[in-house]
Amino acid sequence: MSKNIKDKREREKAMVSQMIALYCKKRHGVKGGLCPECDMLNAYARQRSEKCPFMETKTFCSNCRVHCYKPEMRAKIREVMRFSGPRMLFRHPVAAIRHVVETKREKRRLEREA
Repeated sequence: MSKNIKDKREREKAMVSQMIALYCKKRHGVKGGLCPECDMLNAYARQRSEKCPFMETKTFCSNCRVHCYKPEMRAKIREVMRFSGPRMLFRHPVAAIRHVVETKREKRRLEREA
């Protein structure tokens, strides 16, 4: 595995963990860790990223054509993303801006291919 793909995978795992932590803190009132439900979601999301065969070509799971999450976990991660996404700009501004730029770039690339 190339260093770029490994770095990309680690960035994606860090981003999802940060978003889940923010969600858990604000929605479940947990400070300094995660509630059992969010901890399970975090472990699941990180494991899915670790095993993703498309890491070289995709930016984020939301842009992927193959959704490897179980339906109930996909619904949970969507809820987390909807809540945490806008708030990430204030908590982790560089990561949030990078995420928006890469997502838009990927959507334009996919539109050109279609």
